[in-house]
Amino acid sequence: MGTCELCSRNDVETTVHHLLPKEMGGTFEPTANLCISCHKQIHALYTNAEIASRLTSIAELREDAQLSRFIKWIRKQPATKLMKIKKSNDRKRKRK
Repeated sequence: MGTCELCSRNDVETTVHHLLPKEMGGTFEPTANLCISCHKQIHALYTNAEIASRLTSIAELREDAQLSRFIKWIRKQPATKLMKIKKSNDRKRKRK
């Protein structure tokens, strides 16, 4: 259990998020400890190419319009609750 570097919730299970995706050369680059919900939300909203091009720091992630709304909401949720995260419709269209 730890603290999510993105939403700042305490006592949450965290996962390692590569700020520069591994497939884009970020294997040995900086990482962040994120709660599962925040980590899934980032990857549900954006492709690795989008993350690599403009969302490579915690500050950039927090300033993103879609993620900032999510962060504001998730901060009010109990740390024990796991959210069901769905890919955004924009992201679904990009994969086709």
